[in-house]
Amino acid sequence: MAASKPRTVAFLGPAASYSHQVTKSAFPETDWELKATTTIRDVFEEVQAGQATYGVVPFENSTHGTVTFTLDCLADRSDTYTDIAVCSEIYLDVHHFLLGKISSSHSSTQNQEDENTTGSGSGSGPGSSTNKPLLSLSHIERVYSHPQAFGQSGVFLRKYLKGVELIDVSSTSKAAELAASDETGTSAAIAGEIAASLKGLDILARSIEDRDDNTTRFFVIYKDDGSPRPELPTSSSFSSSSAVEPKEENDDGNPYGNKYKSLVSFTVEHKTPGALADVLDCFKTLGLNLTSINSLPSLIQPFQYLFFVEFEGGKMDDPEGRLARLEESVQKVAAVRWRWLGSWVNMRRR
Repeated sequence: MAASKPRTVAFLGPAASYSHQVTKSAFPETDWELKATTTIRDVFEEVQAGQATYGVVPFENSTHGTVTFTLDCLADRSDTYTDIAVCSEIYLDVHHFLLGKISSSHSSTQNQEDENTTGSGSGSGPGSSTNKPLLSLSHIERVYSHPQAFGQSGVFLRKYLKGVELIDVSSTSKAAELAASDETGTSAAIAGEIAASLKGLDILARSIEDRDDNTTRFFVIYKDDGSPRPELPTSSSFSSSSAVEPKEENDDGNPYGNKYKSLVSFTVEHKTPGALADVLDCFKTLGLNLTSINSLPSLIQPFQYLFFVEFEGGKMDDPEGRLARLEESVQKVAAVRWRWLGSWVNMRRR
């Protein structure tokens, strides 16, 4: 009997991107085909079209905030990804490296002397970690990276690469590709350490992120079309035992509230005073603790917004029916274009 074809999980490529690293850790390649895409939107398209069972996309970073490209796809203002929902989250500690080619004028002796040289730099607050270059950067004329990586490494860039051209690209691994292809050796990339060996680049600086607690949260998305959802792998990335166990009873008296999280989106009548406050009060009344609020232009009218609310609680554990009552309560007040975007196990509980 022929072996069954592995199921596919799509991620933002190329190989060696942070999305690739977190996907490999969660989806064993013995059971899953890992499919690299060029953009985050491509991941959504693969899943919506049924070409991939799951997709892995970066959602937010602890230093630089929400990944706008992912939020834009979740907003789905053109009704392109109507079946997409979130079913899990994965956290990755992110350490950025400046990769490039050693200047021909830089001696091997200096390279050896500088190899382990680091400094406290001028990080921004507790947990800061801005290291000195290992080698001279005087030959670097441009740096490629993803906008999030630039935002997470601002202190290093301002201190050691001031005036150098910063060029946004689709992923950190793409940035490494571009730096490696520059025969002049004057290009560098901010990427993960693994990209150095894969692309044949030298490490010019280590751990250049502004904070040493720099963490990115990824969403796992799937097509919620009413069919049974395939089981996620039994890797530690998805195991509830990997999360910090909740207290027997939360401060609000709810013994199960922070075990799960959910995400919804909606717009409100912008001319109605207190419309957003009325919607948020529905969450408070039902005892649902909010963990984040984001917004994007709704594209209905200029300067009107689509809101995203993430909160503690999930449809898979709702004995009091609070989530079932939430949508009804919200729609009675001011919300329009309401959409449920998924529930999942909370992997980082308070």
